[in-house]
Formats: sequence, C-alpha cells, structure tokens
Amino acid sequence: MSEKERDIVSEFLEANPGEAYPEPENPRAGFVALVGAPNAGKSTLLNALVGSKVSIVSPKVQTTRSKVLGIGMHGESQLLFVDTPGIFTPKKRLERAMVAAAWQGATDADLIVVLFDSSSPRIDEDTAGIIQRLKDAGRTAILALNKIDLIKRDRLLALAEQFQATGIFTDVFMVSALKQDGLKDLMDHLAKSVPEGPWLYPPDQLSDMPERLLAAEVTREKLFLQLHQELPYAATVETESWEEFEDGSAKISQVIYVQRDSQKAIVLGKGGSRVKQISTAARTELERMLDRRVHLFLFVKVRENWTDDPERYSAWGLDFNA
Repeated sequence: MSEKERDIVSEFLEANPGEAYPEPENPRAGFVALVGAPNAGKSTLLNALVGSKVSIVSPKVQTTRSKVLGIGMHGESQLLFVDTPGIFTPKKRLERAMVAAAWQGATDADLIVVLFDSSSPRIDEDTAGIIQRLKDAGRTAILALNKIDLIKRDRLLALAEQFQATGIFTDVFMVSALKQDGLKDLMDHLAKSVPEGPWLYPPDQLSDMPERLLAAEVTREKLFLQLHQELPYAATVETESWEEFEDGSAKISQVIYVQRDSQKAIVLGKGGSRVKQISTAARTELERMLDRRVHLFLFVKVRENWTDDPERYSAWGLDFNA
C-alpha cells in the first residue's frame, strides 16, 4: 500500500470510528519470514516492503534480537513480514535465543524468503546451513539476492545458478533493498502467493510491536550507529516510563544498560556529550515515527549480568532456555 493509500485508509478510520475499513472481494493474508545470515539486509528490506521503519538498521551484524512483525499491504493482500535475527552458529545464551527465534519464525510462516548479500564472494557457511536445514525440513523458499547494485551481472547470474542447484528455491528475485530496486516484482509475487483469507490487522497498521519496545529499539539503533566501533553487543535499552500530555506530546524515559563501568563512560562521553547526541538522534526519529513531540530522557546504568536475566528475554519474545 502506498503512502497515499495509507492516508486514505487513515482518513476513513478517523471519520468512521469503530468501523472496519472495507476489505476487497478476494482478500489474502499470510506470514512471510525473512531469513538469512547476519547483515544480509533483512531489516532494510523489511522497512522498504512495509513502507515505513519498523526494524532497526545498523552496520553491526546481529542487531535484530527479536522477531519483528511488519505489515505490508499490496493490492488485496496483507503481507505479515517477520524480520528474524540473523541465523548463524550461536555460542552464547543470547545468541542461541536469537537463532531459535529465527527458526521459529521460519517454521510458522506461510512463505520463506532467504535473503543473501550478493556482494559476498561466495555462499557463506551460515547461508549454506540455512539451505540445508530448510531442505531437511522439506521446506521450499524464495531467494532474494540483495545488494545487486554492488555486483556485476555475470557474477549475479552465476550466483543465482548456484542457489538454484540446491533444489529448494521456487523463485529468484534480484533486489536492492537500500535503493528499492526490484521490490515491486517481489511484492507482486508474495501478494499472489499468500493464502486466501481475511486480513488479520487493520490496513493502516504498520507493526504489532508495542510502542515502548519500538522506542527502545530506535534508541538502541542510534546507540550502535554512534558507537559501533567502540561498544560491544553487551548493551541494551529499556523504556522505563511513558507519559502522555494533553498537548499530544509524550515524555519517554529510557535506561541504557551496559555490563561494565568502562562501557558506561563510553556511552556517556566527555561531559555527557555522547549520550546527548544519541538522545537527540533518537528523539528526532521518534517524533517522525510517532508524529508528535517527544521529550526523551536517557539514563546509563551498569547491570553486569543482564544477558542472563530471563525478564529481558521475555520482553524481546525470546526463549531464555533455547
């Protein structure tokens, strides 16, 4: 659904409170799992397909921690995209939980799209492992070769042949999620391939992620963008409070948790300059996404063992015991 079409839907719902926006005669709806190795571009693709930002994007790999549902409308079809954490060989508890969530997202989906960074010199071990596991499960998938603007055509065609030889891919699409090339053909295919049935969400809804979690993810993205060379993955953001005001603005208080005092100093920066930059970037993004004024307050605290806290996993929809 285009931005103009979403505006039409929103205007209808505002003018007719309590009424459902009329569905087409032949609606379709289905879950589409986006899987791939870390940094294949899944979050960028999800945001492009939905038409709005619902998943964080960072140069660091494995930044998506939980399954994110983005809702895309295309013609008479509602596509429920699941952006899963990158699939790789896990070593730590958090990594095991992330990979388990990714496979659960793939297992539950009506369609699976395997995304591959076509600028990579070869099919990496993580992607090969994904293909083998899908083959063992008897699942077929759609292949999306991403970042085609970074590779020559002959190399791209040879890569497509390699993937086709595995026998699990029903279709191959060549796209650039960042430049939004080739996405219409992919959306056309997905829209006609999901099952017939009623829409599962209002047509103007973009995600099922709670606003508090979405706000925390936005700040976590800005944290990684500012400090991706200095800060390890052992940092997380939680929204502690959310207060609404009569003028439509919101006061959001968040805590950035790190594992050591040295990491806290990095996040704060000299005289608190770094955390102010992070706060400004996150607030600007949140105001655009929420279409309201936001008062954002960030606090940095040390929590040594937050990666072993079951409550953190529950908040992200991850299995602590995976």
